[in-house]
Amino acid sequence: MNTPATSSTPASPPNVVIICADDLGFGDLGCYGAKGIATPHLDRMAAQGIRFTNFYATAATCTPSRYSLMTGNYPWRNPRARILTGDAPMIIGPNELTLPAALRRSGYATSVIGKWHIGLGNGGIDWNAEIRPSPLDVGFDESFIMAATNDRVPCVYVKDRHVQHLDSNDPLEVVYAKDNPFSNVPTGRTHPELMTMPHNDRQHFDTIVNGVPRIGFSRGGKAAQWDDTTMTEVFLEQTKDFITRKKDTPFFLYLAMHQPHVPRIPSKRFGGASDKGPRGDVILELDWVVGEVLELLTKLGLDHNTIVVFTSDNGPILGDGYKDQSEERTGSHRPAGPLRGGKYSLFDGGARVPTIVWAPGLAEPGESDALLSQVDFLSSFAHLGGHGLRPEEQADSQQWADALLGKSKQGRSDLVTEGFGAKTLIREGHWVFIPPHPGPQRFGEKNVESGASNEAQLYDLSADIGQQKNLARVYPERVKAMSERLTAIQKPHSLNEPTTGQPIPNHPSSLRNLHPSS
Repeated sequence: MNTPATSSTPASPPNVVIICADDLGFGDLGCYGAKGIATPHLDRMAAQGIRFTNFYATAATCTPSRYSLMTGNYPWRNPRARILTGDAPMIIGPNELTLPAALRRSGYATSVIGKWHIGLGNGGIDWNAEIRPSPLDVGFDESFIMAATNDRVPCVYVKDRHVQHLDSNDPLEVVYAKDNPFSNVPTGRTHPELMTMPHNDRQHFDTIVNGVPRIGFSRGGKAAQWDDTTMTEVFLEQTKDFITRKKDTPFFLYLAMHQPHVPRIPSKRFGGASDKGPRGDVILELDWVVGEVLELLTKLGLDHNTIVVFTSDNGPILGDGYKDQSEERTGSHRPAGPLRGGKYSLFDGGARVPTIVWAPGLAEPGESDALLSQVDFLSSFAHLGGHGLRPEEQADSQQWADALLGKSKQGRSDLVTEGFGAKTLIREGHWVFIPPHPGPQRFGEKNVESGASNEAQLYDLSADIGQQKNLARVYPERVKAMSERLTAIQKPHSLNEPTTGQPIPNHPSSLRNLHPSS
């Protein structure tokens, strides 16, 4: 493990805002080289802050990376950190320290708004009653979330412990099963004429909500159903309310946006605003949200004591369940930029993500190639909040506050990430080692390379950022050393160890999740 230089904490605890995009690629923003999609607010954020070029999520899929962001644990340490169904139980254990809980010890007000997808309840959720555990039980004072993703039921907002706007006379039922248990509920398979956005894979053909077939089956709760076209405004309204109410106390906000995840349904303001189809439109909408948040912080005089992090949960994907012209209209735009692979992939495009830190009063603007990860947020922000972690609380998280604020270019010496199915790899310096992993070379329905191979793979990113030349046979000693280092890291440890009980039962919906999605 590196031993980072100790930074001095700010005179007063800084506010922390983490804005996490969903499936946004390394090449999707203008400040990262994109030419076909205009992102003026994020570009300005990068110009005034620090743009990171070697920043990683821990996984190429969303639930695992979001779990790590919250807990500081690598996801493969938790057998339940896999892509979850919409009714999956909470996968954060009762004894795991989380980022919001660590900051709350320093007096922070804490809130999560947007996509959750780390599980709710203990299994068998009654959506018409109080939900426990919820984000309120893992460190948040308040929450306004979707339970999983916008392509999964239930399609409702959960505020704190209850489904918002639920009519007790129309109870909500949610089931993940092989066949539809609700004979009177139309699905994409039985009523294709009701779909306004057709599916194009084996999963997105269940209950139709707002003309869109989702994964999973639901019945009732009509008054509580969200409107996809207003989701962005709803999350932004909640965000502005929280920041305004808590402006006089240190606060932590985890704003987990849904763009550009499928189904890509922009608001009327942004529908058709790009020439890249719905995916381009929702990226423009995401950029606008960031601008609105930065403007509010500046207006309230909070900009000089607030750290805003913009990042993504994993790499990009074009066709991911629906026919929305994303692949046809992408043109010369390359969502992963120069990187190989994308969402689900072991290649760098799966987990290396665009990351910008904006903190006008605290950070040194510029560009940084320090090797960092979202898993380090726990230790770094706990330190900046004034109460660093005890050794037994650090898990896999390392303290890199100076690097996050642009005061140092030193970062990690190594980092483990994973592709779909918890297949792991290790980056060490500018080298990447991918052990032999069985599996298809391409996820056909998703049109993305898996990175799996029966042979070891070794790439020198300093000369080959696109990972085209496998050097494993040229440098067998390095392969052996990095393989041993990966094995050593993967040994169990007792630091903030997950205690989440038994894996999710292998009911049919879990078996369907063996195929990559969301």
